[in-house]
Amino acid sequence: MREHRQAGSVEGTIVRRGDDGYEELRAAMVWNGLKPDRFPEVIVRAASARDVPAAVRLARSLGLRIAVRSAGHSWCGSPVRSDGMLLDLSGLRRYAIDPASATAFVEPAVTGRELAPALAEAGLAFPTGHCGTVALGGYLLGGGLGWNSGALGPACHSVEEIEAVTADGGTVRCNERENADLFWAARGAGPGFFAVVTGFRLRLHPAPGALAATMYAFPLADVEAACQWAGDVSHELEPTVELALTLATAAPFATDATPRPKVVTVSATAFAADEEHAAEALRPLGNCPFADGALQHRAPGPTSVAALDETADGLWPPRLRYAADTLWSDAEFTALLSRLGDAMREAPSDRSRVLAPFAPASHDGDLLRDMAFSVLGETYAVPYAIWDDPSGDEANLRWLREAMASVEPLGTGHYIAEADLTADPARAERSFRANDWDRLQGLRARYDPEGVFHTFLAA
Repeated sequence: MREHRQAGSVEGTIVRRGDDGYEELRAAMVWNGLKPDRFPEVIVRAASARDVPAAVRLARSLGLRIAVRSAGHSWCGSPVRSDGMLLDLSGLRRYAIDPASATAFVEPAVTGRELAPALAEAGLAFPTGHCGTVALGGYLLGGGLGWNSGALGPACHSVEEIEAVTADGGTVRCNERENADLFWAARGAGPGFFAVVTGFRLRLHPAPGALAATMYAFPLADVEAACQWAGDVSHELEPTVELALTLATAAPFATDATPRPKVVTVSATAFAADEEHAAEALRPLGNCPFADGALQHRAPGPTSVAALDETADGLWPPRLRYAADTLWSDAEFTALLSRLGDAMREAPSDRSRVLAPFAPASHDGDLLRDMAFSVLGETYAVPYAIWDDPSGDEANLRWLREAMASVEPLGTGHYIAEADLTADPARAERSFRANDWDRLQGLRARYDPEGVFHTFLAA
């Protein structure tokens, strides 16, 4: 039976395994069409932040470990755990912007698509996720590699304070002066964080006056040349230009060929004060020595956050089946992507892709100070297996694992927010510097000695 009554002062909905509607709700807890084969004993959908301490007390009384969900965009479904409570925060969607102090208070289920336009009206910005439907809660806890992170740092750098409910059900404020250890962990611990964040205080930035973008698509056979050229150009670009390589199947509108060819795409987005500066920021990309060989080229031109969101919607449509993994590396992109290019040729789905952004987060020490998140390599790549037919699950998951195996020897770590944490028990540990991992374990023992909160999948 689905319960709307109070249980331990919970005002939201409580659904137990076996109740009517449980399976439908469990499936809805993950945005991915590929659902994990894991079954919480209880799902609590918080009606407000007031429900969170009550839910923690309820879990303790039932002897259940807690996993937390903001919007369910975890590729591997981290919040969905067996034998515990899934605490769903998707109803916590309030936000308030203070233009005078250039700060905002946001609850965890607020999405980038909701926040960014409201900030823009006030002449402000925040490095929200590249996919506008991603909620800020999990995104910020994982570090947050979003728009303009090369200049602004990971999004968690711009978190000034959090409100959190700890394992004893108490509510605390955390910043660099109060509960500083817990604040440090909240900026990067990801799904292994040992408390529930009910609100974030964000430091905002001046909104760019103009955005501009450009793109080249070349045959996949040219991957090494494209990597070399893009690498050379990257040294000429300002930190406010996002440069990325993508290995994928050509979009349907880009070619009449059947089957559609595999391509390597070089794309760039500039964030600037005005259109003139945006165009100037992209100027180094206008001198590609083998531009005549491009299968598609979009000349530098104005764009917008709304247009970027629309593009992301096309790349990551709902209801498809997804699996992803991440790799930091100190190898050059040429070595990294030549191996992943070989894997792309064998991808069983023409929806799958590999994304390799240059400098997805600044290496500036000031932008990485006092946080669990850390940049673990000079280069970074994310292979995505994307398909629609459940009968293709085995083949596509095997492809992802084999693609990752081909580059693992070049790896120096993983990005916790998008890593495949089901792959092996050491993957979570390899997402942090050794001393940061040890500090996280010590803080977990201090703040959650009874293990009220789930730790990382497979860890």
